[in-house]
Amino acid sequence: MSRSRFSLSRRAVLRGSVGTGVACVGLPLLEAMLNTNGDALAGGTPLPRQLVVYFIGNGFRLDQLEPATTGASFDLTPELNPLMGVEAYTKVVTGLQNWCAYQVTHHEGMTAFNGYTMAELSGLYSKAGGPTIDQLVADHIEASSDPSPLIRSVQIGISRRTSIMDSGTTMFAVSHRSTNEPLFPKFNPQEIFQLLFGEFEDKPDDGELRLAIIDSVREDANKLRARLGSVDRERLDAHLDGLAQLEEKIKTLPPVCQPPEMPSQTNPEGVQNEPLTDVNEVMAELLVQALKCDVTRVASVQFIGGAAETVYTEIGQNNAHHNNTHNGGAQAEVHEGVVYAMGQVATLANKMRETIDPTGKNLLESGLIMVGSDCSEGLTHSVSRQPYILIGNLRDSLVGKYHYQSVPKSGNDGSLTASGNTSDVLMTVLKAFNPEATSVGDMTARNLQGGWYGTGNPPNQAATGSNKVIDELLGPAFGG
Repeated sequence: MSRSRFSLSRRAVLRGSVGTGVACVGLPLLEAMLNTNGDALAGGTPLPRQLVVYFIGNGFRLDQLEPATTGASFDLTPELNPLMGVEAYTKVVTGLQNWCAYQVTHHEGMTAFNGYTMAELSGLYSKAGGPTIDQLVADHIEASSDPSPLIRSVQIGISRRTSIMDSGTTMFAVSHRSTNEPLFPKFNPQEIFQLLFGEFEDKPDDGELRLAIIDSVREDANKLRARLGSVDRERLDAHLDGLAQLEEKIKTLPPVCQPPEMPSQTNPEGVQNEPLTDVNEVMAELLVQALKCDVTRVASVQFIGGAAETVYTEIGQNNAHHNNTHNGGAQAEVHEGVVYAMGQVATLANKMRETIDPTGKNLLESGLIMVGSDCSEGLTHSVSRQPYILIGNLRDSLVGKYHYQSVPKSGNDGSLTASGNTSDVLMTVLKAFNPEATSVGDMTARNLQGGWYGTGNPPNQAATGSNKVIDELLGPAFGG
């Protein structure tokens, strides 16, 4: 098979005359529309990639989360079992140290999403120290895409019960554009629908026109075929064959990106038993459709906030999950809560796996869900061995299934072994989107203050930011 040097715009169409006008049919994604590596459009615009940051507050039970073996053949653990349907896309990152300069409670754990020590710290008040990873990615997409998505990023909340002890913005917004620009989540699915699909309009029935268009473009297709390589000729022929097969059905063919219906769920405030499963399901449906239609490519989902008052009544619990994390006798309930929350992640992940984007990839092949928390173990507020779960391959920029462990687990919950830097994960994700990125977070080494959980002999100074990627996580298409 040959690859032609002839180049096409992604906006190229087949043209023909219909009545007094000109008809156009969009082409499939052809090699001629791509660069020589096949990983971007010929004009340099990257193929669409999506990022969803999914936040579950109050940590995990590491002995139930961390796999026993490293590499690609690890077995799913009890707290990872809900991800069985997307196991082939799942990367688990363990053993890293969060080097936030201050230890408060949950605030320092949010450094794992931005690479900065929190700002304006006073007691349990703080602001995020800098932009979060999702916003850095959104900045790059906005600057490098033509056209860029309609919605720069969307922030979704599931549980409305937030912390009653903390103040400031750090613990109330997963996403921040800057220290003074928190992006608070919306908890009402109808508001998310309006944000994402409010400008969509139903199209009139144009079935007869579509049939006429198919007839009118065949001559243009024959002219184009002569200029394409053999691979693209096969794709063009298959495309036209497919159109011909649809001629009798085309009157009932829906638009490629048909908006969903307005959900009935509003996630009302003040209810005793929050409908978390249903709200998460509805939000996942809306988000996946928006990603498919390229309405947005970046989102954050706050399932339960850090130090929040959420009660998992749907699995029979009657105490706040946060309170359970600080009760040594309730760690079994904590584990049950984490398994439940990971099941909600799986709802989104499975929907993304089942959804094909305009380039023919499912949304886990083209995108990434980055799952994390504000601590590793809620019982101690530890930020040592603060884990990430990365689900998706970003068009082969990342590997598929893999467990990366910076150092084997030892010590007790209050003094866990850890090495490396949680911001190494942020840098890896950022460079998968933006190969030109040189660092993420604050690269200044700062004095470490207060009691330090984790490494037995921590340095006097450390930088929260990073300029390193984790090589073991890189896929064949990684461009950094």
